[in-house]
Amino acid sequence: MDKWDRRFMEMAGVIASWASCYKQNRKIGCVIVKNKRIMTTGYNGAPAGVKTCVERGECLREKLGIPSGTQHEICYATHAEQNAIIQAAKLGVSIDGATLYCTHQPCTICTKMIINAGIKKIIYKEGYPDEFALKIMDEAGIEIQKYEEDR
Repeated sequence: MDKWDRRFMEMAGVIASWASCYKQNRKIGCVIVKNKRIMTTGYNGAPAGVKTCVERGECLREKLGIPSGTQHEICYATHAEQNAIIQAAKLGVSIDGATLYCTHQPCTICTKMIINAGIKKIIYKEGYPDEFALKIMDEAGIEIQKYEEDR
């Protein structure tokens, strides 16, 4: 990895700290970059005007016993990747041809949005139990790379 990958992945980590997910290990951050410029960012959290899990004092998914990587729709939060793509649309920022840096591998739903947004490359740090997302990325020709810190 080069110094730019390191910088953008560090930024994704900082943005993850803003997440309103109740579970510490589920705080996700995302940075969408074009030509070494940050276009948009996103973190996982409840939509505007909806109470977060932190405010509720519990994780709905944990309460219902929903395993990670399944039933993404049963959660108050919008995923970090989704929020970054939505921010680009809301602000009129083109992310076609961009690279997405994320603290975690995108799920299937986020992967479909990433493909349709025209993002060409994904660099992620932590895995996610969603093999179908990887299959779709491969079929769509999305370059995916696991971030490995320089030793």
